[in-house]
Amino acid sequence: MCRRLVTLALAPLLLAQGGLVRRRILKLPEPQGERSGVAGEGPPLRVLVAGDSAAAGVGVVRQEDALSGRLVQELAPAFRVEWRLEAKTGANTAGTIRWLSRLAADPFDVLVTSLGVNGVTGGVSTTEWLDQQAELRELTRERFGVTLLIISGLPPVGGFPALPQPLRWVLGRRAREFSTGLRQALESEADAHFLDLEFTLDPSLMAEDGFHPGPVIYRGWAERAARIIRTAWSEDSSL
Repeated sequence: MCRRLVTLALAPLLLAQGGLVRRRILKLPEPQGERSGVAGEGPPLRVLVAGDSAAAGVGVVRQEDALSGRLVQELAPAFRVEWRLEAKTGANTAGTIRWLSRLAADPFDVLVTSLGVNGVTGGVSTTEWLDQQAELRELTRERFGVTLLIISGLPPVGGFPALPQPLRWVLGRRAREFSTGLRQALESEADAHFLDLEFTLDPSLMAEDGFHPGPVIYRGWAERAARIIRTAWSEDSSL
């Protein structure tokens, strides 16, 4: 209750700061490069990466250095990876559900997501966002046949250099609430894995806009996702 009262008291300042950040933050483009392809040799693995500007790779120049590119590089030595990137700047969970619902129902084995920051900045409630996330997971299982879901938590928004205080504190707290609720929701879903992004806390590793990942963060993110995938496929093959 105290936090809610504080947030209400700060509302005029937060609105002003939010408008200022939107006007002043450096607008980085999505990186150049392929958004689908086939790489590597070995057992077939079909991977769908979906979500927002971080999924799209904003913060680096080339897709090879972004999440999808790094993930393919990690997996290609062990798999024949058929992959697709469906992500765009500004995407939120509700919009991603609508977008994926209109795609051809091609089969995928693995889903990797990056979503939530635009829900936080857009004022979506934690309950509504968690419901949307559950709908997204069910959609990908039913429409694309996904059997392994790697659901990324939210990054440490409270450490984003681009955000002034107290806006940084408020959005950081909401981001932690989103991530905590998501982690708890996934505990009961055997095919879903929560990927904690708290390791990205070092502001010096972020992109020049102070809001998106830099290449080192994307590499670490992809390494963690690939580790989950390799472990899951190793366990399946041992049955």
